[in-house]
Amino acid sequence: MADAACNEGSHCRLVIVVLLLILLLPLQTFCQQSTTKKLYVVYLGDKQHEDPEQTTASHHDMLTAILGRQEPPSKSNYIYALISVTVQDIYTIYSCISNVYNKEEAHDSMIYSYKHGFSGFSAMLTESQAQEIAELPEVHSIRPSILHPLHTTRSQDFLGLDYTQSAGLLHDTNYGDSVIIGIIDSGIWPESPSFKDDGLGPLPSKWKGKCLAGQAFGSNQCNRKIIGARWYDKHLNPDNLKGQYKSARDADGHGTHVASTAAGVLVPNVSFHGLAVGYARGAAPRARLAVYKACWGSPPSCDTAAVLQAFDDAIHDGVDVLSLSIGAPGLEYPASLQAVKNGISVIFSAGNEGPAPRTVKNASPWAMSVASATIDRAFPTVITLSDSTSSFVGQSLFYDTDDKIDNCCLFGTPETSNVTLAVGKIVLCNSPNSVSLISPTIQPEAGAKGIIFAAYAFDILDVVESCGSMPCVLVDFEVAQQIKQSADENTALVVKVAAAQTWIGGEVLAPKISAFSSRGPSPLYPEFLKPDIAAPGSNILAAVQDSYKFMSGTSMACPHVSGVVALLKALHPDWSPAIIKSALVTTASNEKYGVPILADGLPQKIADPFDYGGGFIDPNRAVDPGLAYDVDPNDYTLLLDCISAANSSCEFEPINMNLPSIAIPNLKEPTTVLRTVTNVGQADAVYKAVVKSPPGMKISVEPSVLQFSQSKKKQSFKVIFSMTRKFQGGYLFGSLAWYDGGTHYVRIPIAVRPIVSDNYADL
Repeated sequence: MADAACNEGSHCRLVIVVLLLILLLPLQTFCQQSTTKKLYVVYLGDKQHEDPEQTTASHHDMLTAILGRQEPPSKSNYIYALISVTVQDIYTIYSCISNVYNKEEAHDSMIYSYKHGFSGFSAMLTESQAQEIAELPEVHSIRPSILHPLHTTRSQDFLGLDYTQSAGLLHDTNYGDSVIIGIIDSGIWPESPSFKDDGLGPLPSKWKGKCLAGQAFGSNQCNRKIIGARWYDKHLNPDNLKGQYKSARDADGHGTHVASTAAGVLVPNVSFHGLAVGYARGAAPRARLAVYKACWGSPPSCDTAAVLQAFDDAIHDGVDVLSLSIGAPGLEYPASLQAVKNGISVIFSAGNEGPAPRTVKNASPWAMSVASATIDRAFPTVITLSDSTSSFVGQSLFYDTDDKIDNCCLFGTPETSNVTLAVGKIVLCNSPNSVSLISPTIQPEAGAKGIIFAAYAFDILDVVESCGSMPCVLVDFEVAQQIKQSADENTALVVKVAAAQTWIGGEVLAPKISAFSSRGPSPLYPEFLKPDIAAPGSNILAAVQDSYKFMSGTSMACPHVSGVVALLKALHPDWSPAIIKSALVTTASNEKYGVPILADGLPQKIADPFDYGGGFIDPNRAVDPGLAYDVDPNDYTLLLDCISAANSSCEFEPINMNLPSIAIPNLKEPTTVLRTVTNVGQADAVYKAVVKSPPGMKISVEPSVLQFSQSKKKQSFKVIFSMTRKFQGGYLFGSLAWYDGGTHYVRIPIAVRPIVSDNYADL
């Protein structure tokens, strides 16, 4: 009615006459009543329109309707004597203006519209407006947009991806050529040698993305390697952009490091000041890269609104794999489900808050969560004391070829020391009662000539990179105690620190789960065993701007898996994301050279599924897993709907999600878990169940033998759990494998927590 009234000439002419005189004061008062706005993300689930512009229009309509519910000024506020018009005329005028105003406000409030892979938007809203939107039946969820933190010359060889062999996964997939890996991170440094496109063919025909130009990044800086680049800054203010490039160019280095680890081309003679010399390359060196810069600042953080826009664009653009080395505190990205439903494998980092339990991030069952592990490379650094013929060995990145000879002073931990005592000396930092896994550094400007750390683990050597040519050496506490004893006996002790060497091969005990790698169980979804798998993440050398530097974190482990997933997609284009995940989890390794994989922590221990999921990734075995646990994407949707609605009467049983793992957080009575396997190997095959029950548990499998044929590729079975003795306990671990007597041993990890009473800690 209001629009119709506006089209009548007499009423429209009145607008100009009465606007200032009649509506100025009440509208001004009304505007002043608005409250502070902040950025919210509205998720609407599957898109309802094939036309993206129609989807965006529906988002604007929703916002306009919400903003239009604000009450107009009271009739009593109008000054009737100013002009001889009726109150109804004034209300008609107000409706005309309000309609235009609400549409403009809706347009200005909306920051991003998600319209390709799913439906949703992010907008600046007041708390009351957000509440109104939350009450709409079509809204799945609305949450404030939050900031998420960002969580290789040897590592690819350690994975068995030998570039020189004429057979194997790399060779058989043409090194991942034509597979597109999307990187959602802090951008990319396009001039790095890791992103040259020499020898690459034309862009994949399915690619529909863009190369957006910006500050110090022209559209010509995309090539046949970096085939697309987008960046998202609509949610930022000028302060957020200080020191940043308003483009896809990476100001921090994190995104470049991640991208080169996943898909960097072969670059010879790479090292860090002579350490770790070799060829740098990604896991899938001929895969193509699509860059989505959603993370800004120093250190970079990633706003939910921007990440969701990156997901939406990536689905539209045609990527095959999405790699996100991003944390998700308290929020799993629902957009990742939409990507999986579009056939895209989504790989997240597990987080860097280990070794404490319940710290794993990105625990959604449709995505992969990757833990970090060490590789078989060390940097031994010899320390010699002047009063001893023996030497001690630590690890460092000390690359100065001139030996340092200086007095050593011991004065406790840096936090409690008198820094002036460090001037001109090598400082021993020894605090055995501290539970810190990595000792804090002393800043070089404190005047020290060197630092010797006592540490429980050497998983993050890059923390000493800032020492430059000053020797900063990590040692274990036994060595630190011996140095301390010598210093106590000789206050004029002289210490000689030699430059670090590079040591690789089987004599280095690896892999070990990194101490910092976040552990399960998932605090959000304990029914899903997380992390899923482990990959190299400690002391990884990869591209940063025009050079190569070490970085450590699950951020580095994630792109290793992303690259391997790209290779598997190239070899098996018909495999779903769930089958690829299953292939990696069920073929992962729990040992190396007959020695169980260890997990660094306090204390160091044999790794369990909450440390590494199925185990350490084995790409070549994943090529032919034999059996696979596939998942209907609709099951994921049912699960998400149950979670979003907090529906206690939901009939969907999370433990029956057909995942390559089983987690039962509260086993009080005998419980039956259902699973189905699909034969992806030889058509005629027979598999027998091999059960390793957790202590105090009994596991039976029905049937215990599965027979497959050309016409029978799927088989379902039951796994029945019971306690041999009732007790209140912590999590216990086991496994279930299907073995064909030959090369296929399809193992899934099991985690069970027995209870007697609900809501009690271990008794």
